[in-house]
Amino acid sequence: MALSMSIKIPLTLSLSLEGREDLHARFESPPPLRGRVRVGGRPRVRAQVFALLLFVIAFLMLSAPPAHAQVDQQQTVNRALATVERLRSDQRFKTSFDPYLAQARAVLVVPDLYKAGFIVGGQFGNGALLVRGKDGAFGYPGFYSLSGGSIGLQLGAEDVSIVFLIMSDKGLDAVLSNKFKIGGEAQVAMLVVGGGEEVNTTSNAGADIRAYALGAVGLFGSLSLEGAVITARDTWNADYYGKAVDSRALVLEGAAKNPEADRLRDFLAH
Repeated sequence: MALSMSIKIPLTLSLSLEGREDLHARFESPPPLRGRVRVGGRPRVRAQVFALLLFVIAFLMLSAPPAHAQVDQQQTVNRALATVERLRSDQRFKTSFDPYLAQARAVLVVPDLYKAGFIVGGQFGNGALLVRGKDGAFGYPGFYSLSGGSIGLQLGAEDVSIVFLIMSDKGLDAVLSNKFKIGGEAQVAMLVVGGGEEVNTTSNAGADIRAYALGAVGLFGSLSLEGAVITARDTWNADYYGKAVDSRALVLEGAAKNPEADRLRDFLAH
């Protein structure tokens, strides 16, 4: 018995010490090789993730249109709405505008036509063209510019709003043609309404296009549109609708939509 006890005690102590040393080695001093792998791997992973994020950001920036791409177009739409609202709220236009608007084949609104010069003047403005469909609703706008010069007594500078009521298919085809020149197409009769009276540019009373001019204080009677040119702005259409679209297909077939123009469409139709 004594011999047996003397043997068991040292063995127990040695096992306990070895176990403690082993536990101490495991928790206090991890293997150097494992530590180098773990520490060295993290920067590589972070670099790969960072590179992926940069790629995604660059892709989104290149594929998305500029944030300001639609600003000018939407301002033109909003200003066009304000111009038509102003016309329809003027009691003087109840008999000369509303009845013709209800029958119009299309409407071209140029909310800001800038006219300046002495003796020889120039004109330029951007506008929105909306065509009425068979159901009576107006389609989405196509963007056009109105530019040109006129000869006459023109003093100072004016900012004028113009609303063209296009009453016939002949008038609409002329506007949709490439660079329609006002007065240059003998088959298209235009009537300019301004200054409280109608000034007929042709002898045809059934005008294909009726033009209403509004200045800062109301009707603008001395505006000359002879020689002005109406031209489609395809780049504006592409920016506003997010894709390249043919002007005729846009206004005649509804090839693209933008709900930001719905208020203008609804107001013209009702």
